[in-house]
Formats: sequence, C-alpha cells, structure tokens
Amino acid sequence: MIDCKLNFLIGGAEYGVISDSTRVIRLEGNLTRLLPHPGQPIDVIGRLIPHFNGEQWDVSEEVFESIETRSYPDDEYDPDKYVEQPDKAAFLALYKGKCVGYIRVAKRWNGNGFIEDVTVDRAFRGCGIGRRLMDAAVRWSKETGLSGISLETQDWNLLACRFYLRYGFELGGVDTRVYTGPYAGEKALYFYLKTK
Repeated sequence: MIDCKLNFLIGGAEYGVISDSTRVIRLEGNLTRLLPHPGQPIDVIGRLIPHFNGEQWDVSEEVFESIETRSYPDDEYDPDKYVEQPDKAAFLALYKGKCVGYIRVAKRWNGNGFIEDVTVDRAFRGCGIGRRLMDAAVRWSKETGLSGISLETQDWNLLACRFYLRYGFELGGVDTRVYTGPYAGEKALYFYLKTK
C-alpha cells in the first residue's frame, strides 16, 4: 500500500492531481499504450442484499467471516476508440507515469452515461483514486449534456457497492439472470446517479 497524500485540484487538461506524482487525465492518443490495463483481484468481504418495497430500493449487508479474492477476465476493447470521441471517454490515474487505475464511460441511447469499467490497482485502493476517476467521468457526463450515469456490479462486490452508495449512486434495479456458467447465482446490481 502506498502512502496516500490526497491534494486534489480540478483544472486544465488534467482532471486532478492526487499527489505530486499521481494525477487523473483524459486518455489521449499517445497514452493508449497504457491500456488495456490488466484487472487485479477483488477482495470479497461480503455482499449487498437489495430489498424492494414496491416503490424504492433499500439495502443491507452480509459481511463474511473470512475474506476471499476473485478475479474476472479482462475486458477486451480498443483503447483508440476512446480517444477524442464525442460519445465516450477514458480517464487514467497515473502514478509517476504508470497507469494505476482507469475508468471508461460512454453515452447511452437514453441520454445517460454508462460506466463500462473502473479499476484501481490493489496497492492504491483506499487513496481516493476511485473517487477522482469517478469525478472525471461525472464531469465528462455533465460537459456532454448527459442527465446521469449508470453502472452495473455484482452483489458480492461489497466494497465497490459501498463506494458507489457513498458517492451518491442509488440502487435502481437487480437482475438475477445475467450471470451464468461459473458466475451463476450472482446478482447484477444497477446503480444510477443524476448529474443534472
């Protein structure tokens, strides 16, 4: 784990400076070599349990007695398709020139942005980098005229769920049939954030 020094400033071409050697910037052509960035194991400490009362969602948590880790296959995508595009963007968290996290966001048919992926290297988690990456995606969404942002995660990814809820996202739906094969039984949770 690195020493987290979180002095974050929004401005210029950079979307933020987290410390003297860490910053969040929009993906440009000369940086596409840094992506795709390999995913890293996720600590599974519990799961988010959704409840629907017929009008709105509420949640509770089940915290597991022991921590396990899970990994998913890396997404396959072309980083060049996120450079200077009006309907999608990628933002990188760079530490001393090395990519330690990223977020990809795209415009959807419904006038919302969709977070396609967000990841932060294990050694940098808990340092505010995820928040700064999300800030960059929200800022891009507002600048693009979108009314909100949505994303999907699994019920077992409790740390991510907590982050999204703290950030201001609201649970908007659950799908119990998205995941099949080795992922059968996992619930897909859909989160939404209004940006207007």
